[in-house]
Amino acid sequence: MRILVVGPSPTRSKGGMATVIEEIEKDKTLNSKFNIDIYESYIDGNKLKVLFFSLFSFIRFYFTKRNYDIYHIHAASYGSTFRKGLYVHAAKKWGKKVILHIHGAEYMLFYEKSNQKDKIVSILKEADEVIALSAEWKKKFDETFGLKNCVVLENGIDTERLKPAITSVKDHPYTFVSLGRLGERKGTYDLIKAIERVKGQIPDIKCYLAGDGDIDRCKQIVEEKNLKSNIFIVGWADFDKKLELLKKSSVLVLPSYNEGLPMAILEGMACGKAIISTTVGAIPEVVKEENGILIEPGDTEKLSEALITYCMNQETVEKIGKNNIALIHTKYSMDAMHQKLAQYYIDVMQEKRV
Repeated sequence: MRILVVGPSPTRSKGGMATVIEEIEKDKTLNSKFNIDIYESYIDGNKLKVLFFSLFSFIRFYFTKRNYDIYHIHAASYGSTFRKGLYVHAAKKWGKKVILHIHGAEYMLFYEKSNQKDKIVSILKEADEVIALSAEWKKKFDETFGLKNCVVLENGIDTERLKPAITSVKDHPYTFVSLGRLGERKGTYDLIKAIERVKGQIPDIKCYLAGDGDIDRCKQIVEEKNLKSNIFIVGWADFDKKLELLKKSSVLVLPSYNEGLPMAILEGMACGKAIISTTVGAIPEVVKEENGILIEPGDTEKLSEALITYCMNQETVEKIGKNNIALIHTKYSMDAMHQKLAQYYIDVMQEKRV
């Protein structure tokens, strides 16, 4: 069975989609069962570069990539959905099977704001199967779009690769890390406010902010608030840098306003970190009381309390970390994800619905 995985370049773009595609590309078991190729439809860059690359990629795809059984197409919200709609339509025109894998924390917001709702629904329904990142997303997709072709595939984590970041809390007390794009949606400014508030009680509190986005603005705020000894703006972190930051932190913080199932939370849990996050997207499906603390988005008072709670209860953080390692191995490992994905490939070819 020949499968073409279409989406952002694993080497020339950042973010969760690229990570998921890279994991598929490198998984020996999955590749031993299927003949899988990766097709880059997108790379990071300025608008002109993205436009020309995306246009050239689709033209090349249309004329040279017709000999696959399944097209596993990854899409996010906004322009990504409409670009990938061209791929979906082309593959279906050729009489091929299509799996449309939906990412993007703001997908429902994108739909609600769009003046092309019918087109979005048409793209989703044209696929043989739509993959949602969580049971909550599947429910929303089914109810909002009227889908009967939607299945759940939680993001998976390469636990072996992350093992070096499993460390004892006593080696880095009062130390937090936030991974993801810096900015309002990820709650970065709320986190800065909360640390400013906590600093009076816990002067040694430290937090690493890693990601692209509003780097300069965050640096300016940290300097203005005299928090340079507490908050460290790292900028974009590749895998090795991310591993280094996780290794010297005890808690992962992600106070987001919109999410699907964030890779950062799963990675943090795989490394034995307690979690502080928000009740959005699929996060409550993963982070229960024994895994971390969830607050409402924008509640900086509760966020401050959560930071203090974990600073003052190191044994609890250690225990939660062990719970999280066990949960990831059981349900959210890359092996579990790829076993499920392999079955979806087989089901689509046999026209089964799960």
